[in-house]
Amino acid sequence: MSNFFFNDRKELVNDAIEGSLVTAPHKNLAKLDTDPSMRIVVRKDWDKKKVAVVSGGGAGHEPAHLGFVGKGMLTAAVCGDLFASPSVDAVLTAIVAVTGETGCLLVIKNYTGDRLNFGLAAEKAKHLGYKVEMVMVGDDISLPDNKQPRGIAGTVFVHKMAGYAAEAGYSLAEVKEFVDHANKQVFSIGVAMSGCHLPQAKGDAQRIPEGSIEVGLGIHGEPGASKVATQNSREVIELMLSKLTPHITKNNRVAVMVNNLGGVSALEMGILTKELYHSALAPQIDYVVGPALVVTALDMKGLSLSLLVLDEKIEKALTAPTEASSWVGAVKPEKMSVISLETVETKVQYTPSDDKLSGQIVDVVTQTLSELEDELNALDAKVGDGDTGATFAAGARGIAALLKAQDLPLADQSKLCLVIGERLAVVMGGSSGVLFSIFFTGAGQKLAEGKSLVEGLLFGLNQMKHYGGADLGDRTMIDALQPALEALQQSNSLEEAAKAAGKGAEDTAKSTKANAGRSSYLNSDSLAGNPDPGAVAVAKVFAALLKANIV
Repeated sequence: MSNFFFNDRKELVNDAIEGSLVTAPHKNLAKLDTDPSMRIVVRKDWDKKKVAVVSGGGAGHEPAHLGFVGKGMLTAAVCGDLFASPSVDAVLTAIVAVTGETGCLLVIKNYTGDRLNFGLAAEKAKHLGYKVEMVMVGDDISLPDNKQPRGIAGTVFVHKMAGYAAEAGYSLAEVKEFVDHANKQVFSIGVAMSGCHLPQAKGDAQRIPEGSIEVGLGIHGEPGASKVATQNSREVIELMLSKLTPHITKNNRVAVMVNNLGGVSALEMGILTKELYHSALAPQIDYVVGPALVVTALDMKGLSLSLLVLDEKIEKALTAPTEASSWVGAVKPEKMSVISLETVETKVQYTPSDDKLSGQIVDVVTQTLSELEDELNALDAKVGDGDTGATFAAGARGIAALLKAQDLPLADQSKLCLVIGERLAVVMGGSSGVLFSIFFTGAGQKLAEGKSLVEGLLFGLNQMKHYGGADLGDRTMIDALQPALEALQQSNSLEEAAKAAGKGAEDTAKSTKANAGRSSYLNSDSLAGNPDPGAVAVAKVFAALLKANIV
């Protein structure tokens, strides 16, 4: 079974319609209460004084067709089952429900089922005394030798033209004449990386080779004209335009619809639209519709481009207001605005200075962490991703390099902490680098306020906990660092601090539940007996400071 959210296959389309109607932003839509097999969505504000515009087709192309029902576009949409034309009776019922003396225009896509079912419904409606005309959209230019080009996303351009003319009060003959003219100015092509998946369907929709696209596949997953070995956004847009532009002249002004076929991320659609804006066609583009979901093919990973050649009347119809919820509007593209802004200077300003004790502390800490690289990596391989030692060593070597170059403000503890914090964010990498940067930056800020070194480090620890989300007992380096700093504050004894850090590290080996970091994804069996490598690093640093007789 393919991945597909639904409850009851028989009610799938009805459920989707209800979900759309209950959230209709203009509160202007209703489903006709008729035979359960008929799914007809109509305008609630329709009074039959103007020409009705009816369209429809199979479900699976949402938001088409019901998303384009509303003032200024469709009067009604007739929905079939997935990729299946609605019945003749359903179409006839829709015509009768919305058509007054002024008549009705049917807009359909050029598929056999739609031609037959809508066509027969039109003839039956005429027999009942209704005035009905029909326009078939065949905007797909991907198969040039096809005598029956398919209707795809460009159909929505035709919906917009028909809805405008009807809303403007044109007669049925005038609406038909204008829509016939506009219909000849619409050209579309689609490409995709993969086909679509139907609910409960067996097999794989992925017939397209990895790294390739298929050009001209249909909106029901029908095979296209060719496969091309590229997924480069610029090459894809250039390829599509190379197929479309022979259908227009260099003097034509156009609107372009950028249609997501259902499975392309918003990020990718933005990239593709950027390429369109910078394409050779760009000087001729007056309007862009999208990027948006317009006529989809369920979850097809692809897009289509539709060109609409503009004249004064078509442009007016394109830009006229509508209350169809899924019409995103036609926007004049313009160069991306860029606002100049001076870079905010955050680099710590300092003068290198010397202090024997501070230099000794920095040397012991950095040397210890560098030497622990392999040991910490091995520990982390049991409870994490095996890089704690490398990460800590990278930070240590970055600070050691500054010490060796005599480029640290050793005589100014506040500036020293700030510089260390700034440098660790650059050389240490990952979340550990940011956490230690927060730690030392917080400490430096408090020292600048006149607080003691221990008070500053405890403040930095609280900042680290606040932003990092971990706390004492969560099986992280905090389990060794917090007890050590608290012991140092209470006793002013490095020996007591080293003991507290060591015990904290040992206790992490007894914990079988981590609440932060990568270890939080592991089960208790993986954690039992294995101390947290960050906590071990802290304990060994305090032990090294004690051994070096730092006072």
